Amino acid sequence: MTDPKPPRRAAVSARALAVRVLERVERDGAYAAAALDAELDRHPQLDPRDRALLSELVYGVLRTRRALERRLLAHAPRGVSDALVRLHLLVAAYQMLLLDRVPAWAAVDEAIGEIRRARGARVAGFGNAVLRKIAQGERLELASALRETAPAWLTERLDRALGRDETDALLGAGADFGRVWCRLVAGRPQPAWLAAAERHPVSPLARLLPSGDPEKQSGYAEGAFVVQEPGAELVGLALGARAGERVLDACAGRGQKTTLLLEAVGARGEAWAADAHPKKLAALARECTRLGLPVARTAAVDWTLGTGELPDGFDRVLVDAPCTGVGTLRRRPEIALRLAPGDPARLAELQAAILRSAATRAKPGGRVVFAVCSVLEEEAEGVLSRVADVLEPAPFDAPALGAVVPPGATSFRLTPLRHATDGYFVASLARRT
Repeated sequence: MTDPKPPRRAAVSARALAVRVLERVERDGAYAAAALDAELDRHPQLDPRDRALLSELVYGVLRTRRALERRLLAHAPRGVSDALVRLHLLVAAYQMLLLDRVPAWAAVDEAIGEIRRARGARVAGFGNAVLRKIAQGERLELASALRETAPAWLTERLDRALGRDETDALLGAGADFGRVWCRLVAGRPQPAWLAAAERHPVSPLARLLPSGDPEKQSGYAEGAFVVQEPGAELVGLALGARAGERVLDACAGRGQKTTLLLEAVGARGEAWAADAHPKKLAALARECTRLGLPVARTAAVDWTLGTGELPDGFDRVLVDAPCTGVGTLRRRPEIALRLAPGDPARLAELQAAILRSAATRAKPGGRVVFAVCSVLEEEAEGVLSRVADVLEPAPFDAPALGAVVPPGATSFRLTPLRHATDGYFVASLARRT
């Protein structure tokens, strides 16, 4: 007797999965990237084109949501209170108004079919009428739809910090944000794909990862690479850590930059990782082992309350502080819809407190690098002015930044168009003696 065949997994469309992800973002406050990854893991049978379409629909709707909703309300002035129906209509509207690959009739038919199965013929008829009217209107231009969706206060501040073109790119226009990069690990054997991989134009150690699960790529288990956004790599390199030095990653998170610092200081040096959330540090020892590095020393520290049991006298301290995250908007568009105008100033106060406290761990005259994945003035120059009594600007002491920072510079911004990275502000400081 033969074993029965496993039941076939029911076919599911990319747009239906996109609605599931958007539901989680709206209902549960989930991050789009995590919710999207969960759906991709549940449906490994999706072919590459459907996986790409799923990602496009999720991020596209989030980036242009308010523009789409205004077109929807023009034909449904009472609104659409049913979240599932509204999301199906928004996904279809995005396909019709901003994509070329799906004919309008196909987008309408698929959306209405899903609504009919979930809510019945009467609601489907309403949705059909709305979508057909939307299809008769003018198409949207992406940059305009992005600005229509992002809060006006935010675009004004981004324009002031970056200019219009870089702001549009940060919001998701004209920049390649879908590719995933990794960082080479020194001294580890490189598989053939990694040796031949595309190099990043600015980050010296960044290489393009093939599509698919990075942990399934050859070389991952052997510690040949670390998945890391190129701008984050540059932040780590900005500290300029040298062999034999003693350095601190004060807001280490899961420790990607800590491992870069461990490489730099070598066996004769010492790297510590501190964070307010011990769970984030828990896996760092395993990661160090995978990469063939000495295990970093860790400490749970809430810098707003003190320095805990951390020693002082560090040669260099990296403070990659919590922030609004607006530098990551092209990859995390939901952030723009959750921020309030007062959030940058509120977080700047927190950043200044963290920076002031962490700087006490540097030796007098020691280097302190402050970084945020934000480009807003409140979280950049505004923070530096708050700590000028204990920290003074100092030119970067990091040869690896030669392609980014002119000689003598004490701060810089990374931006999508100029550097092909997320948006960051990075400053080099020295502890006053």
